[in-house]
Amino acid sequence: MGTLLRPTPPLMLSTTQRSYSPLSSLLFLPKTQSSPRTLHHKIQSNKFGSFLDLKPTSKPESLNLDVPWLNPSDRSRLDLIIIGAGPAGLRLAEQVSRYGIRVCCVDPSPLSMWPNNYGAWVDEFEGLGLEDCFDRTWPMASVHINDHKTKYLDRAYGRVGRKELKIKLLEGCVSNGVKFHKAKVWKVDHQEFVSSIICDDGNELKASLIVDASGFTSSFIEYDKPRNHGYQIAHGILAEVQNHPFDLDKMVLMDWRDTHLGNEPYLRNSNSKTPTFLYAMPFDSNLVFLEETSLVSRPVLSYREIKERMVARLRHLGIRVKSVIEKEKCLIPMGGPLPLIPQNVMAIGGNSGIVHPSTGYMVARTLALAPVLADSIAECLGSTRMIRGKPLHKRVWNGLWPIERRCVREFYSFGMETLLKLDLNGTRRFFDAFFDLDPYYWHGFLSSRLSLGELAMLSLSLFGHASNSSRLDIVTKCPVPLVKMLGNLAVETI
Repeated sequence: MGTLLRPTPPLMLSTTQRSYSPLSSLLFLPKTQSSPRTLHHKIQSNKFGSFLDLKPTSKPESLNLDVPWLNPSDRSRLDLIIIGAGPAGLRLAEQVSRYGIRVCCVDPSPLSMWPNNYGAWVDEFEGLGLEDCFDRTWPMASVHINDHKTKYLDRAYGRVGRKELKIKLLEGCVSNGVKFHKAKVWKVDHQEFVSSIICDDGNELKASLIVDASGFTSSFIEYDKPRNHGYQIAHGILAEVQNHPFDLDKMVLMDWRDTHLGNEPYLRNSNSKTPTFLYAMPFDSNLVFLEETSLVSRPVLSYREIKERMVARLRHLGIRVKSVIEKEKCLIPMGGPLPLIPQNVMAIGGNSGIVHPSTGYMVARTLALAPVLADSIAECLGSTRMIRGKPLHKRVWNGLWPIERRCVREFYSFGMETLLKLDLNGTRRFFDAFFDLDPYYWHGFLSSRLSLGELAMLSLSLFGHASNSSRLDIVTKCPVPLVKMLGNLAVETI
């Protein structure tokens, strides 16, 4: 969901890439829920479904900015090396460098535009001073529970202006003295008080701390528990259409209706078990971003089926695609264990565990937590004592993941595990009750800003707003995830 699915972005890929770090392909794919039909089954070809074969008209773009490049022959050691120039990497570089700390950002293409379509709640970016980084906003959002019930959310939503945000972050980096190096990192090595990276151009760079902001597929971050993620998968297009049925003053956060599958018995049956929804951002009467999304599944729903459901939905809505401007393939690991804490390499972004386990939201949360991590780094590298080595690693990891934040994440993971057990009707009932909550609670839940006590109050309120059928779902399907959460909370607090 360019939304409950990412703020937006999330492992997110586009036809080129899609995520915090440049990715050229899905480097790992869990076992998928595949169709029993033979592989030669083809999506019905007609004027509605042919958009799957259209080539995106947009071309990769690079910014024409003058940034300071690192001179590898200068052997003076850096304080901090950040791997990756996505939103996470640039935001952290901008924030840390404010303290006079020597920072270098390493990326294969630091000035390339991010291919993702990021979405975020407007109030989240306002709180970060980034309200000028939207290229389109909608005063309201809508959630179609079914054919007979629609929720209208009085909370402004926007599409992040990728160019505006990247330029703002880069300008902040440049004014603070951040250096850039254009290369891919192949290897990370560690000694007692210094770490180094080996790049594909043959250069070795050394620093007191390495932070990996290169995304979900990074091999530099270690885990000490099985990575039993849920997965959000989606297919999205920014398209020119003949027309569409959406109100221009509302974006569609979720459309759970399934009448478009009435003539597709197999798809309707599979959707009733593992549902998908439509996420839509209408820009004008002929330009719209459309995305068919599986909120969370394990094993991951097949990408082929996502596209088949999207074809059926657009056909039913009468949306005829004239051209595809951008195409996105999105796979976001959600929940699962945190990385090993502490370890020699710090992380920020998709590989650090800060993706919202219940929704896939990530961008706004990453931009908000980067200053928190920057403060922890500055307390060590910007101090006269120059804390390094294991004490440094411990401080920065605990700065990003204090006990309270770990416990809150366990609650969100409990939410994900509950959603995994719900079928289409159960999911509809859940969101029907969820968006009836006091806005303070559902705003806070989606934006990851509730305390553990507030999340407990949210749960009680949700049970009170739920229908009898939804309460039965909670009673019968929540005990196992609840026990798991309580066990993990006990471990975290010991």
